[in-house]
Amino acid sequence: QGQLGESGGGSVQAGGSLRLPCTAPKFTANLCSVDWYRQAAGKQREWVSSIVINGRTDYADSVKGRFTISSDKAKDTVYLQMNGLRPEDTAMYSCETRREEWSLTCNYKGQGTQVTVSS
Repeated sequence: QGQLGESGGGSVQAGGSLRLPCTAPKFTANLCSVDWYRQAAGKQREWVSSIVINGRTDYADSVKGRFTISSDKAKDTVYLQMNGLRPEDTAMYSCETRREEWSLTCNYKGQGTQVTVSS
């Protein structure tokens, strides 16, 4: 098992890409969904993307077409591939597991990783 929580953050120029891994223990075995959120300085937390255990994905309109969420169940890791980054994507990104009606315990919350996009 890799590093728990999120990683992969950093500073990039506009138009660049980053991939954020989120290792959430037992999300596969417990049939959890995983959500990515972000919070920019001085702003409310914003939902970014979700992936359900069956592979269904969903995206906020602000990232649709630029971000891709995927999972590696063998590693209990969910990835957020971010392309075409914009300065407005600058935020602390974090992942959480979410319980569905078919899930067991899903209570993981990561600490977050900072993404900074410069113009």
